[in-house]
Amino acid sequence: MTSPTQESASDLIRWAAFSCVLVPVVLVLYGTSLGGAAGTALGLAAVTGVCRVLLRQSERGAARLLAEESTPPRARHGRTGPGAHRGGRHSGGTTPVD
Repeated sequence: MTSPTQESASDLIRWAAFSCVLVPVVLVLYGTSLGGAAGTALGLAAVTGVCRVLLRQSERGAARLLAEESTPPRARHGRTGPGAHRGGRHSGGTTPVD
């Protein structure tokens, strides 16, 4: 299931792609050269592509952030209590036996 944000991003990309076609057609109808209209179409397509990549990265980052917020916090290093230590120095009077 897609979220409203993902749907709006997809709609935005669709409208941008539509404008990549519509703008050069209108430019040609109003007397711009085919070369100029083609250059405009390429520029719009490049900007649309970059915006699409940035939108997808933003969506993935937001989904990752939501996933991190929904997981319960873990105890630090998995310790069970204040005296539960592993390794390290031992206090007390044990001396090596010869």
